[in-house]
Amino acid sequence: MIKKDNEMVGVIKFNSNGSAQIFNGDLTDSIHINKKNTSNALHLDTVLVRGVKTKSGLTDVEVISVEQRHKEEFVGVIQISQKYAFFTADNKKIHVDFYIAKSKINKAKDGEVVVVKLLEWGDSKNPKGEVVKILGDSSDNNTVMHSILEEYGLPYEFSKEVIEESEAIPVDITQEDIISRKDMRNVLTFTIDPATAKDFDDALSVEWVDGLLKVGVHIADVSHYLKEGTELDKEAFKRGTSVYLVDRVVPMLPEALSNGLCSLRPLEDKLTYSAIFTLDKDANIVDEWFGRTITHSNHRFTYEEAQTIIDGNESDLEDKILKEAVLVLDVYAKKLRKIRTKDDSISFSKKEPFFELDKDSKPISLKFKELKDSNQLIEDFMLLANRRVCTLLNGKKSTMIQRCHDRPNIDKLMSLSNFAKQFGYSLDVNDADNLANNLNNLLGEVKGTLEETIISNLVIMSMSKAYYSTKNIGHYGLGFDDYTHFTSPIRRYSDVIAHRLLTNLLDGGKSMDPTKIEVKTKHLSGRENLSQKAQRASIKYKQAEFLSTRIGQIYRGVISSVTDYGIFVDMGENGCEGLFKYDYRNYVTNLSTYSITNKVSGVRYRLGDEIMVVIKSVDILKKEINLSLLNG
Repeated sequence: MIKKDNEMVGVIKFNSNGSAQIFNGDLTDSIHINKKNTSNALHLDTVLVRGVKTKSGLTDVEVISVEQRHKEEFVGVIQISQKYAFFTADNKKIHVDFYIAKSKINKAKDGEVVVVKLLEWGDSKNPKGEVVKILGDSSDNNTVMHSILEEYGLPYEFSKEVIEESEAIPVDITQEDIISRKDMRNVLTFTIDPATAKDFDDALSVEWVDGLLKVGVHIADVSHYLKEGTELDKEAFKRGTSVYLVDRVVPMLPEALSNGLCSLRPLEDKLTYSAIFTLDKDANIVDEWFGRTITHSNHRFTYEEAQTIIDGNESDLEDKILKEAVLVLDVYAKKLRKIRTKDDSISFSKKEPFFELDKDSKPISLKFKELKDSNQLIEDFMLLANRRVCTLLNGKKSTMIQRCHDRPNIDKLMSLSNFAKQFGYSLDVNDADNLANNLNNLLGEVKGTLEETIISNLVIMSMSKAYYSTKNIGHYGLGFDDYTHFTSPIRRYSDVIAHRLLTNLLDGGKSMDPTKIEVKTKHLSGRENLSQKAQRASIKYKQAEFLSTRIGQIYRGVISSVTDYGIFVDMGENGCEGLFKYDYRNYVTNLSTYSITNKVSGVRYRLGDEIMVVIKSVDILKKEINLSLLNG
């Protein structure tokens, strides 16, 4: 596995215990490195490693040099003594503390959350660093949220220059704007969004023409205001996406655009980009049109208000035409959904936690978001617009930013199949043509059972990660041959690119250089990944904070993961996951069967088992929830 001259370059990935693996593009497997052989490498650095024969004849691997640092700034807590200070990174995979000389503390106080820059790491045991930013008190909510964003390199403030540029954009719609667009201001139009939303990306319009339903999917025309080459555009591309943390949204665009100029607020004329579909009674597309429009939203629904109408309950809305429009769209959305699920779309169901916060952002309660008909109504029409826009450009052989999703990992599917058998379920992973249908059947069978969460998560984990590219491989999870992101340009830069590519096609321009777009897709896929990690970190932080006041309480849970140092337990009632860390002297671990066995009692705990646990301790800053078993 080690290349010529017993040396190889790869990326090192650390475990929390200090050991690591080396990953190289030429290898399907990783190479293990003992923690004593990792030298001065840090998590995700590119390193040169060498294989060394041990006395037993085996090959040991050691880091020879760091070829490239993955990052040089880290977020964590500083501990200051009389003569020097040490810094511990929040990321548990940064396995060493940094030594900070008193002259490099830069006014930081003991226990504060700071950003430290790596200065050097020579022959000393610890790397040397310098405080470059003070985030604040580790017990402060804003400090922790900012530390999460800093950890993943996500900016949370706009420069003065960018804000001024956004506020200087003319707000008035000119006569020239109107005559160059399809005027749809007299067509019944409305938005349906979360109650807390301020950036309304999309609106729907409804009209009947010759007995056929004409549905307009109207999207904020961000590309009209966001001009290429401006500082505003550069900043939006750099961010790539809005970041959704538990208690805030960090927008991709300044407020003047995201919540004002581009937001499809009710009773305001807005410049939009539209996909208009004429549907027959079975929701088949009879005709479609794409282009720039001007629209006027007649009403702003929350999901809850729209759901009240769909459920047939008493509503405060007196406008019968608006009510009827919501009901009609719900009927057609369900028809679209039926067509989609019949065409190999996989019906994932993942619990999303929702926190009720007090005025100080402390979690009062923890619930789960419910995906109701009103949510799915919007989703179905957005999926339709995203798919058909992509089909249009691909059909014209024009460069397009694709949303790609590859087939599942076969090894992970085999593990899923073997695990499901333990609970009496079967999954045929060898029938490639019916795999999506087989996965849907499995998800349907486990619905409402104790093992639903763990099997649903394993299905999701077996899936490839979606990404952006100009090379179209289709979207496996949705069952679409063509798919893009077109419907959320206020919060995703990928959608802005899709708008520009569509504009270029409709205006008769030449297909854009795919090489330049491909470079952008890699950046945007990376930014999306970081945004998702930050979101998950904020959820874990709030879960730890929520359970920190519940030490000693008993919860029913399901074992969600088995490792060689402990078992993770999903406490379904509160949506939190905690760790029971066991002493290896008392337990035997069998990772091939996802189980551990108590040496004394013989009791076996396996993935998916239901157990009772006690909240033992919580470390809010590290986002750790420690458990003990009820029976000890």
